Amino acid sequence: MIDRIEIDPRRCGGTPVIRGTRIPVAVVLDQLASGEDWESLLEGYPGLTREDIQAATLFAKGQ
Repeated sequence: MIDRIEIDPRRCGGTPVIRGTRIPVAVVLDQLASGEDWESLLEGYPGLTREDIQAATLFAKGQ
């Protein structure tokens, strides 16, 4: 799952993003923390997948 997260200094200043997008992992995590559900995230970010959201949560856990 972690292979879905990309850290590249040339993309978004090196902040972790969902691979192949410019969606920062922090944005996904912040929206989940504020009560947004997975379905809303998927609707709001058409390039995002369930696997991407899961990878973001695992990344936050340090796994």
